[in-house]
Amino acid sequence: MQQSWTLQLPKSISYPVTSTYLESFLEENAKDIGIFISYYFRKQGAVAENVSLLQQPDFEADHSGTVKVQFDLIFFNACLNIHEKEKDQMALNFKILPEISQVKLTGPYWPEREMDEI
Repeated sequence: MQQSWTLQLPKSISYPVTSTYLESFLEENAKDIGIFISYYFRKQGAVAENVSLLQQPDFEADHSGTVKVQFDLIFFNACLNIHEKEKDQMALNFKILPEISQVKLTGPYWPEREMDEI
C-alpha cells in the first residue's frame, strides 16, 4: 500500500517554490497531512494528530524532494477502554506541480499481506 495526497497551492505563488515557503505551507496544512498519514494506521485503529516537520524540506530536484514529519498516533476505542498516545515519524516525498498549482505528497510503500492459500 502506498498512499498519496494532493494539496492546492495558492494561485499567486511564484516559482520555483523555496524551502522556507514550502515548510510554512505544509505546517498550515498539518490537519490534512494528519488525515493522509492516518490512512497508514487505520487497520491498527489509530489516527495521526499534531503533525509537525522535523526538518526543512529537502529538494532533490527543482520541484521534488522529501520531508520528514513527526506526529502523535492516537489509539482510541471506547468499548475496550483504550486511549493511548505515542509519537512516530515518517518520511514523505513531495512533488510540486506548477502547471496546476498543487503539491503531491506520497508516503512510503508498505507491502500488504495477501490472503493465505489453503
